[in-house]
Amino acid sequence: MDPIKIKIGIIGGSGLDNPEIIDNRVEKVVNTPYGNPSDVLIEGTIKGVDCVLLARHGRSHSIMPSTVNYRANIWALKHLNCTHLIVSTATGSLREEISPGSVVIIDNFIDRTTKRAQTFYDGNEASPWGVCHIPMEPAFCDRTRKVIIDTAKNLGISVFEKGTVCTIEGPRFSSKAESKVFQQWGCDLVNMTTVPEVVLAKEAGLCYAAIALATDYDCWRESGEKVSVPEVLAMFKKNVEKVTRILVEVVPNIAKQDWTDTITELRNTVNQSIMLPHTP
Repeated sequence: MDPIKIKIGIIGGSGLDNPEIIDNRVEKVVNTPYGNPSDVLIEGTIKGVDCVLLARHGRSHSIMPSTVNYRANIWALKHLNCTHLIVSTATGSLREEISPGSVVIIDNFIDRTTKRAQTFYDGNEASPWGVCHIPMEPAFCDRTRKVIIDTAKNLGISVFEKGTVCTIEGPRFSSKAESKVFQQWGCDLVNMTTVPEVVLAKEAGLCYAAIALATDYDCWRESGEKVSVPEVLAMFKKNVEKVTRILVEVVPNIAKQDWTDTITELRNTVNQSIMLPHTP
C-alpha cells in the first residue's frame, strides 16, 4: 500500500488566522450539505507541504462561537482531502500555574454547549446514511499532539503537554460560580469552540489536535484582573507569534512521517461506529 498523502488543515481562532503563513495561496469556495463554511478556504503550502487555512470566525471575525458552522467547516476541509487538522484556540485558564500567555496542547474536553449539531449523520437526505456513535477516547489524536509537543520543545517554547478544556456555549464569559465548578470538575481551561469541532473532526476521520493559548485567568481568582475583551486581545497580540511559529514548524514535521496506519485505523473506527438502518 502506498503511503497516504498528507494534507494539513489549519483552523485559526481569534487572531490566529493569518493567511500570510501560507505560500502559493489560492482561495477555494466549497459548498457543503450543511451550508457555507465560515469563509473561503485558502489552499497553498507551508514549507512545501500542502495545507488549507480556514478562519473559524471568518476573516472579519463576524461569526460568534454559537453560530460557527462547524459541520460545514469540517466537511469542507475533508472535501479538500485534508488528513490532519491543527487548530488554535483562545482559552481562559482555570489553574494558577497556567498563566496568561501559556500554551497548552489539549488532550480532553468537557462539553457545556447546548445549541450545536455534533454529527454529520443527522438523518437528512443529503447527509451520510446511518447513525454514528463515535467514541471520544482519545478525544484528540495523540500522535499528532506528540509531534506538536516535540516541535515546541525544539523551538524552545514551553508548553503544557496535557489539559482538559471545558467548552461553554458563549458568547458570554463564565460567572465566578461556573468557573469554580469547572475547576472542581478537573478542567484546566475554558473556551467556546473546541466542541463540536473535535467531535466532527473525529467523525470525519481526521487527525485533530489543538494548540490552546491561555489569554486570561477567567474569573475564579479572588484578586487580579477579570477576563475582558481588551485583556484577551492584548494577550493575543503579545503571544500570537509563539503559536504561529509552532504551526509553521509542525507542518513539515508531520509530513515527514508515514501516517498510513494511523489514518487507516481512525477511518476504520469511524466505519465501525456507524449503525445502518435495517428492515424489520
